[in-house]
Amino acid sequence: MAETVYSVTGKRKRSIARVRVVKGKGAISINKKPLDEYFGTEILRMIVRQPLALTNNVDKYDMNVNVCGGGIAGQAGAIKHGITKALLEIDPELRSVLKKAGYVTRDSRIKERKKYGRKKARKSFQFSKR
Repeated sequence: MAETVYSVTGKRKRSIARVRVVKGKGAISINKKPLDEYFGTEILRMIVRQPLALTNNVDKYDMNVNVCGGGIAGQAGAIKHGITKALLEIDPELRSVLKKAGYVTRDSRIKERKKYGRKKARKSFQFSKR
């Protein structure tokens, strides 16, 4: 019998993460690198593991993640969103726990576009009276 593979997409800012989940020993690889090698700081590693730790699934599933776009913080958030969606596909009973923690909803905040006549999105050029 073939193993069940759960494949989902997570997003955050400009980052998109494709997460593939299979039963295993808890190995997480991101762009063919181990989690500890891909993310240098412990905070980003913790962000990725949050949904697994909350639902006590840290050592139950192997994850292969392909992530692109944005910066590393946005990528960590996209992976977290993808792992949450995968856990919901595996076990819908976890929805209330993950929803209460705020992991189910996509964080839709993105950078505001630059407007004409402005230095950035809202910042003006320096005003000179004379």
